[in-house]
Amino acid sequence: MRKDIALCCIGSHSALDVAAGARAQGLRSLILTARGRERTYAQYFRRCAGPPERGCVDEVIELDDFTEILDDYVQEMLIERGALFVPNRSFEVYLRQRYTYDEIERGMRVPFFGNRRLLRAEERDESENQYALLRRAGILHPLQFSAPEEIDRLVMVKAPHARVSFERAFFLCSSPQQYREAAARLIDEGSLTEAGLASAVIEEYLLGPAINLNFFYSPVLRERELLGTETRRQTNLEGLRNVPPSALDAVRAVPMRLEEAGHIAATVTESMLEEAFAMGEVFIAAAREARPPGVIGPFALQCTIVSGPPKALVCYDVSLRIPGSPGTRFTPYSAYRWGRDVSVGERIAMEVVMARDAECIDAICT
Repeated sequence: MRKDIALCCIGSHSALDVAAGARAQGLRSLILTARGRERTYAQYFRRCAGPPERGCVDEVIELDDFTEILDDYVQEMLIERGALFVPNRSFEVYLRQRYTYDEIERGMRVPFFGNRRLLRAEERDESENQYALLRRAGILHPLQFSAPEEIDRLVMVKAPHARVSFERAFFLCSSPQQYREAAARLIDEGSLTEAGLASAVIEEYLLGPAINLNFFYSPVLRERELLGTETRRQTNLEGLRNVPPSALDAVRAVPMRLEEAGHIAATVTESMLEEAFAMGEVFIAAAREARPPGVIGPFALQCTIVSGPPKALVCYDVSLRIPGSPGTRFTPYSAYRWGRDVSVGERIAMEVVMARDAECIDAICT
């Protein structure tokens, strides 16, 4: 790989965090955008030499559609520019509308920062998925039910959304009868299909605050670190939480959407840090065993803190790439380690620079 590396990702999710991290560590940044969505990167945050120097995005390539990334001419442009690709969730979501994971893994000739073979584990229909990894690691996760007839407590049902392929339709219920009623209502309104319901995950709904543990595993240092913790703001769940009791009947039939709207920095008590680090450690070991070389760089264990006793972290979801929140650095954990706040994007750039200078770039790429 060229010495003048350009960190590259698609213009969504956490691209600005990657670009700003590249700038902070003396690397170039390259953002792939879909036409009509380019102004954020090509105008508002485009890098200008100044004076004063400002912005963080060095180069923008506009595509008619994100799925063009696998086309030969795009791959050639990226290779010519020394691109090191940083996958985010949007990359998976958009390309999966046209390609299988096998096609994505083979078609991306550009080196990945991270393990390209781990991305598919986020999908619930993959055999070695995140649930299998959590079981392999022995990490607490919500109890799952194989059929609606087994429901005997409050559960969340997670099914593919009928109209928006990369979203899910969610509903809560606490009995088989409530399951049938809620499912019928969502099917009638067009948010859910019978086929989607058949593939739904039914899992115990945990009562407690949600916290995302954003870790980073460094192959160069052979260490894992906690970069930061945060929680999500989601529509329309947050709005439903704010409905006064007197108006609950008016929204009783409104389905939850849980679309990402943003993130909030949120710390955990120091007494929970050892448990958090232990979860990260066993997950890294399980991922390395399941899909060598395992985790490279950022990953997140999305947890609920349940009251117990004893109080504990229970993981309900896993992210196997850069998380969506650029605000993890506003919790204190990266500063405890590095003496200053370090964003996920900059930590990726730091790892790239360390690997480049130590001439072990293959250790962080697949």
